[in-house]
Amino acid sequence: MEQLEKALDQLEQSVAAVRMAIADLAQAPAAGDVAHALSGGAIDPFVFRFAIFVLAIFVGYYVVWSVTPALHTPLMSVTNAISSVIVVGALLAVGISASGLATGFGFVALMLAAVNIFGGFLVTQRMLAMYKKKEK
Repeated sequence: MEQLEKALDQLEQSVAAVRMAIADLAQAPAAGDVAHALSGGAIDPFVFRFAIFVLAIFVGYYVVWSVTPALHTPLMSVTNAISSVIVVGALLAVGISASGLATGFGFVALMLAAVNIFGGFLVTQRMLAMYKKKEK
């Protein structure tokens, strides 16, 4: 019984630590706000975030196109696995949400993830067909 009480105390301490960490994160300023403050208001947070978005597009483009063709099939299977997690989250957003906006965004996420999954299967099939021996 004493071990159970110790375990419950440790669990309560862990939960309290997680709650404090979440509260600290909620109060932490976003990167755009930090850039705005450090530059004396010269950099608009929207411009900073948009610049990060554009850089992420370029990095993603060059990362994907530098993958050798032999790795495309495993890459697509990982993408399909990630999209399946998105589908589960989107289904929860559509089914549980109380607002119409969350339902709409969940539906859009569900459709985009479904297109990504089915497109991934098509690309995987095409890549596997490239490795089949040609019939004479």
